[in-house]
Amino acid sequence: MSYELKIAWRYFFSKSKQTIVNRINSFAFFMVVITTASLFIVLSAFSGLKEFGLSFSNIFDPDYKIIPEQGSYFNVSEKVMAKLESIPEIIAVAPEIEKKVYLSFKDKSQIAILKAVSENYIAVSNVDDLVTLGDWLSFKGSEAVVGFGIAGNLSLGIYDYNDFLKITVPNINSDGALNQSLFTTQPVMVSGLFQINQDLDKKYLFSNLKFGQNLLSLESNEFSSIVLKVVPGVKKTTLTQLIKTHLQTSFRLVSRAEQNEALYRMLNTENLGVYFIFSLVMIIGLFNVIGSLTMMILDKKRQIKILISLGATRNGIYKIFMIIGLLICGIGGAAGLIFGTFLILIQSYYPFVFVPGTNIEYPVIFELNNLIIVIITLLVLGTISTAWALKSVSRGTD
Repeated sequence: MSYELKIAWRYFFSKSKQTIVNRINSFAFFMVVITTASLFIVLSAFSGLKEFGLSFSNIFDPDYKIIPEQGSYFNVSEKVMAKLESIPEIIAVAPEIEKKVYLSFKDKSQIAILKAVSENYIAVSNVDDLVTLGDWLSFKGSEAVVGFGIAGNLSLGIYDYNDFLKITVPNINSDGALNQSLFTTQPVMVSGLFQINQDLDKKYLFSNLKFGQNLLSLESNEFSSIVLKVVPGVKKTTLTQLIKTHLQTSFRLVSRAEQNEALYRMLNTENLGVYFIFSLVMIIGLFNVIGSLTMMILDKKRQIKILISLGATRNGIYKIFMIIGLLICGIGGAAGLIFGTFLILIQSYYPFVFVPGTNIEYPVIFELNNLIIVIITLLVLGTISTAWALKSVSRGTD
């Protein structure tokens, strides 16, 4: 062990004869602990909120979606569908028709997105579990399951045989003749209401595949997309190559993240913003380390001169206080991470913080990535602040 490390270690644990110096050193160490714990706790809390928010869309959206490279629809035969389902990496396959439609009920109306799905759609996405009032599609007639937001806007009820919900789309077969309607309208009975979140509840409704094909004048093997449930961990490139061997038409494979690109971009931007804000808090906290090192150098000025007279170099003195600064950041950071981890684990297993106004426990997730980010941030900022402190007080060694 070098003499610089021995002396730095001794200076770190020894107390000064001056009380003010001891208090400044203790406060600097305390600030490193608190800022490190704060950054780690906030990142863990944001990870929990992110997963909590995405959990709703993860239920609603499939793992992958196959869409045509060009146009709105493509033809996929039952034989090709069976081949896709035979791929070991694919758990379930279901065709889907998605179209923006015009809804009207009595004197109210709104725009929404219709998802016409097959019976095996629930093998890909467990949307039937989201129905909180009424029933999921029976696939025996013209029926729909709508979001609570749509139901509220249109004042819809379930199993109303007196008034049906009307769904209208442009007539793609219209040639502009005067006696031909430009729109196609079909009535449906609302069999159930689903609830996910405010945005999706007022945007989507479900119906059976046959109804959607009749409404849009499509063939029985014509779909807007094929949704997939795949084995966890399958790479998109691998899956694309496997699908190409069976699906000859040009297509594009869209992951769940790409289906919600705006949402993921917003969450990543917010995460980055939170990180920078609390990194700034850590920088402010590390100013106390600068003050602590400054006071320590002034307090040890006489001892520094003795060390120099005994043969210590200027570079050696610099290393001593550099090591002290890194010890403050390192040991303080480790204590902060232990404290932060303790609080996160307590919140995970024995919640004590709840979302204001609710009984929902505040979500937190312990992630190794957040731990690594905090350690790297502390090491970088701690090294810079320590180096800056020693540069600014280099006269103290004279």
